[in-house]
Amino acid sequence: MELVVQPLNLHLQAEIGKNLLDVLRSNNVPISYSCMSGRCGTCRCKVIKGDVLDGGQETGRPQTAKTGEVLACQATLTGDCSIEVPDVDEVVTHPARIVKGTVTSLEHATHDILRIKARLSKPLEFSPGQYASIQFSPEHIRPYSMAGLPGDEEIEFQVRRVADGRVTNHIFNELKVGSTLRISGPLGTAYLRRKHGGPMLCVGGGTGLAPVLSIIRGALEEGMHNPIHLYFGVRSQEDLYDADRLKALAAGHPNLTVHIVVATGSASSGLRKGLVTDAIQDDHKSLEGWRAYLCGAPAMVEALHMLVSNLGLASEHVHADAFYPSGF
Repeated sequence: MELVVQPLNLHLQAEIGKNLLDVLRSNNVPISYSCMSGRCGTCRCKVIKGDVLDGGQETGRPQTAKTGEVLACQATLTGDCSIEVPDVDEVVTHPARIVKGTVTSLEHATHDILRIKARLSKPLEFSPGQYASIQFSPEHIRPYSMAGLPGDEEIEFQVRRVADGRVTNHIFNELKVGSTLRISGPLGTAYLRRKHGGPMLCVGGGTGLAPVLSIIRGALEEGMHNPIHLYFGVRSQEDLYDADRLKALAAGHPNLTVHIVVATGSASSGLRKGLVTDAIQDDHKSLEGWRAYLCGAPAMVEALHMLVSNLGLASEHVHADAFYPSGF
């Protein structure tokens, strides 16, 4: 069967019965996605000709051009069709590579977050905000976001320990300076859109700071003068890290405003208390014309997605990276 993707005018060959998002990803079609389960609404696209089977519909009936939008992660190809994907102003593709790295430092950023830095055997091209699959051993593989930029001397990842987590227990207990990593990527579509000239909302919860930090650094080093509003949400003050790093960035770039929001317990002077959703709602009455980058725990990302939509931000301008667990 033929899948036509507009406005890119791509004509793709695919098998009937394949998941639409899988086909788009395997052909490097730029479409944002996050939860892969139909909850976040990020991978929305429009059927303009032909049918797909929409698993998100209660009846399971085919979704046709008459009924409009589907979520790509929930759609199954049933025959020749044409779809329209949003936000193709910047098509960014990097060749998928497997690069070896050597761990150069391990730093406990908080009681349960480990900062890993590694030196790569050869450069890895990626866009700020993307992630990679990291193989720590043949049995220990997980995706983690890059916290830096391709030009950095070392690549940085930030890993939160998961209670009884098989992979994170290996990372925290077995990984050492000098250990070898295999890094496969880049992956993900929640990357920096460089052509956007309006305000940017960047929200990171916990280790969701890593891709957000990459996006902000990428924008600043690119010379983008957009107003950038960073909201970094943590559970408590003991979960806070990189505050000095963020403040230094803001001090050197007047277009960057940093808000650190502590959900529970006491908060030092200069920090805000409560939820990042409440802080954003207090600060902004409309987000029309903005771009949003939302990274962190699924519940937070889903609540943020609903909030920014209510504040007038078009869904195609929301780029989300929800850290759904991939098992132990």
